[in-house]
Amino acid sequence: MTSKSQQNVSRFKDIVKGRVKEDLRRYISHGEMIGKKGDELVSIPIPQIDLPRFRFGRNDHGVGQGEGEHGDGVGEGASEAGDAEGRHILEVDLTMDELAEILGEELELPRIEPRGKAQISARKGRYTSIRTTGPESLRHFKRTYRQALRHQLIAGTYDPQRPRIIPERRDKRYRAYHTIDEPETAAAVLYIMDVSGSMGAEQKEIVRTAAFWIDTWLASQYDGLEQRYIIHDAKGRIVDRDTFFHTRESGGTIISSGFDQAAQLIKRDLPPSEYNLYLFHFSDGDNWEADNGQALALLRDELLPHLNLYGYGQVRSPYGSGRFIHELEQHITGEAGERMVLTPIKSKEEVYDCLKAFLGTGR
Repeated sequence: MTSKSQQNVSRFKDIVKGRVKEDLRRYISHGEMIGKKGDELVSIPIPQIDLPRFRFGRNDHGVGQGEGEHGDGVGEGASEAGDAEGRHILEVDLTMDELAEILGEELELPRIEPRGKAQISARKGRYTSIRTTGPESLRHFKRTYRQALRHQLIAGTYDPQRPRIIPERRDKRYRAYHTIDEPETAAAVLYIMDVSGSMGAEQKEIVRTAAFWIDTWLASQYDGLEQRYIIHDAKGRIVDRDTFFHTRESGGTIISSGFDQAAQLIKRDLPPSEYNLYLFHFSDGDNWEADNGQALALLRDELLPHLNLYGYGQVRSPYGSGRFIHELEQHITGEAGERMVLTPIKSKEEVYDCLKAFLGTGR
């Protein structure tokens, strides 16, 4: 039976979950959760939940005696400093799985169905059956007493007025350990970002925020998730996460250089037979015009056939022409186009809509 304290904790978690869902767009847009991420938990500031207060009331014995009116809060006397009530900000911790659940519910995201060929088998041990012999530490008490009751009923020795069940040796049942082949699904997400001079700090913050939430959702859908990062201006490079989000380059933009690095990475380290592959690409769309044909060919022929999803987010920049999204719309069609999602991102407030567009496909 669930204790009252456990019920209270469960009810409080439901309240917190509801408040986070109400303000999820704001949390996503301003990246408040990212900076507070721990190894397994995310701390979230919830200013709307009031903390409990003690009040003076009827109490003939104990604390609460002295001056004060019924209903006054404890410690609410006059103060020289300040003339307004403070706001209570409560930080609550959510696991990454809980956060992904909230994201999925609020954005109405479908569960991802992994591509069949990307399933791999792993040998795992589980207690999946029952035996009549085994160590006492593995005795299955419910099965044992059920068996003993059955034998007493058959023998006519069970007395409902004195319900006493004593298992005999023949009644004992034990959990049995078996090694089984269990399908697992693994995924890899590749991020490509244009780091040319037209992509400033604000544009990179948008990418950083979107990547955090994409990782959160995909990690909840797969047993294993790996991330790879690629940057490009006129040349593409595979980098680590920190370099990805903090590099500032200058010069022109050749998108095909980033696509080429992604194709090589998949061929070398991420075989599609073992991974569900996702590619998310962010740019201001200001590609060198002579490179458009090469970039589109690489995407269509070398990348899309292996991807669950290609998501292109075109971030608005005061310096970019924004033409590349139109090139994709015009030239990537048919079956290849079905694995592609394109969305403009004009500001941080539109990261929420970007996530819904990218992840709402269920691919």
